[in-house]
Amino acid sequence: MTRPVTLFTGQWADLPFEEVCRLAAGWGYDGLEIACWGDHFDVRAALADDAYVPRRLEILAEHGLKVWTISNHLVGQAVCDHPIDERHEAILPARIWGDGEAEGVRRRAAEEMKDTARAAAKLGVSTVVGFTGSSIWHTVAMFPPVPPSMIERGYADFADRWNPILDVFDEVGVRFAHEVHPSEIAYDHHTTVAALEAVGRRPAFGLNWDPSHMIWQDVDPVNFLHDFRDRIYHVDCKDTRLRARDGRRGRLSSHLPWADLRRSWDFISTGRGDVPWEDCFRALNAIGYDGPISIEWEDAGMDRLQGAPEALEFVRALNAITPPTAAFDAAFGTE
Repeated sequence: MTRPVTLFTGQWADLPFEEVCRLAAGWGYDGLEIACWGDHFDVRAALADDAYVPRRLEILAEHGLKVWTISNHLVGQAVCDHPIDERHEAILPARIWGDGEAEGVRRRAAEEMKDTARAAAKLGVSTVVGFTGSSIWHTVAMFPPVPPSMIERGYADFADRWNPILDVFDEVGVRFAHEVHPSEIAYDHHTTVAALEAVGRRPAFGLNWDPSHMIWQDVDPVNFLHDFRDRIYHVDCKDTRLRARDGRRGRLSSHLPWADLRRSWDFISTGRGDVPWEDCFRALNAIGYDGPISIEWEDAGMDRLQGAPEALEFVRALNAITPPTAAFDAAFGTE
């Protein structure tokens, strides 16, 4: 099935936008999933300056690239998170962080996500990828004991904060694709069901499928595609490598840094880990997903200039798998 293959620019935001375009075009990417940080896409400028969006599109066109999605993970994270602390200060624009008072940060982040939908519409894209944050992620160990009412309040808080944002997405004809990911309101199968139900399964809220976050949790990424087939709004390709159990490597990785060999798993360049990629692409074909396939490069042990073109070649081959027009056993019939 022919689908465009894009490069997510989030891990390249230290480079100027034009340089990332040059690199991606040289490797043969069809376009970019543009991050709303660095100088890659400025939501405020897109809304305030009528020349900003045409210039971004011009730069893409000069390199033979297109854009189908933008991503605002960092601001989206702050909409629901608890606590709000120095981790958020490090990733948020100063205008969102402000004085750091938690509820003020959340309110400003929510307004920025509304503006992100408006900016996406102005750019001509129909999907924004991102995080939601979560007020209950810190309870994941379930100790001190967590009453069911606390979890229920967490999903209610998510709905209260995100429904007004999603109203704007509806107004401008853009969808939000939440990346199912630890630290978010939806991080596995059952929490995804709960998040969808919390917002009434409204069409504005769908999913960004990234199997790397499922593999280390023992969530089957193929079943996930099947179960949420009507909500897969975007696909990111990132891989995870699991290390052999040695009685010391814990699933939660002991606060050890990326690439530390004492960890039980690491993110790794697409095609070099344990994601069952061929099964996943066959499942994408089966559910009729025809949107972009975006390569999200994260690998603490490989140079990105090696990883990005290699991952593209790997994904291109899988993306070329074409479903048959007739059943393979049709020739055995007598009629």
